[in-house]
Amino acid sequence: MASVTLKEVSKSFGAYNVLRSVDLEIGDGEFIVFVGPSGCGKSTLLRVIAGLVPVSQGTVSIGGREVTDVPASRRGVAFVFQSYALYPHMNVARNISFALETARMTRAEIGRRLSKVADLLEIGHLLDRKPKQLSGGQRQRVAIGRALVGQPELFLFDEPLSNLDADLRMEMRFEIAKLHAEVGTTMIYVTHDQTEAMTLADRIVILNHGRIEQVGTPRQLYDHPVNRFVAGFLGSPRMNFAPVENSGTESVVTGPDGFALSLDRIGAKPPVTMGLRPETLRIVGPDEDNCIKGIFERVEDLGYEKIAYIRLGGDTIWTVRSAGAIPACEAGSRVGLKWADDDLYLFDSEDLRIELKTAPETASAGAGR
Repeated sequence: MASVTLKEVSKSFGAYNVLRSVDLEIGDGEFIVFVGPSGCGKSTLLRVIAGLVPVSQGTVSIGGREVTDVPASRRGVAFVFQSYALYPHMNVARNISFALETARMTRAEIGRRLSKVADLLEIGHLLDRKPKQLSGGQRQRVAIGRALVGQPELFLFDEPLSNLDADLRMEMRFEIAKLHAEVGTTMIYVTHDQTEAMTLADRIVILNHGRIEQVGTPRQLYDHPVNRFVAGFLGSPRMNFAPVENSGTESVVTGPDGFALSLDRIGAKPPVTMGLRPETLRIVGPDEDNCIKGIFERVEDLGYEKIAYIRLGGDTIWTVRSAGAIPACEAGSRVGLKWADDDLYLFDSEDLRIELKTAPETASAGAGR
């Protein structure tokens, strides 16, 4: 196992800054997931750690040893790429053990390591097959086995499941989590899939425009996002947002139709942005007090849950997610939306989350059960 320390790591390609002064500490045996939108720098950061991309500035340390200028082959890391990159003319056994052969390891040691990896990944029955005879999931296991057989201090995964269908992705998520639990090696995993991030990670690193927005456990990031970007990135459907502005009085600000919030609860000057996760909303009648009014557009029935779409006005559409029943509504009918006070998020003019004060019992906030 090995810890990883990044200090003020930056990477530029010409005038384009891909990474901007990244600082990060990863502990021994942690499973860390880098996640963020396309172009945020997550794969570049992984390659910097691997030694495949040189840094423009900063230092990289693995296991307490600075490796900023150490070549990839001497960093003690194993890299699993998005593409399997298996040798088509070799069987599974040789694909896994080829690097050990080139390192002139004894046949006995190669056989011992191959057997251990095959048992761990449950691919012993595939050792004589060629890659073309394997399914996508089996090929990915072979690619992981090829990395595992070298007994690295650090595992790096770059979107390894993106080429698989939904069922195989779920199966392989389970296998990778089980692998980490069994071998205990530090793992860093890059994905654009927030489901993979939420289910696999000990901690998630959310990147945006080459910077770290927030680091924390999946639950910390979901419940306590530091800013609007993190709040909107995690969650499917994404968090609903709407502006809240001055109402013309000194004590109240207003949001969408029917919503009012006491300024006593806000530690920042308006305008601010309100946010509510789809699962915290419930649809009520349009005549109820203290609720946001909107137009019912449609509902998607996914079997295990339903997602309703409510137009608040213009191009603003909010989603309501429910594992139970959603009131029967005709498209174009007017409805209300309610929530609990504790479910409301507010963000200031710089998109940083505002810690709300406890709602007073007499407040006229557009919320409630």
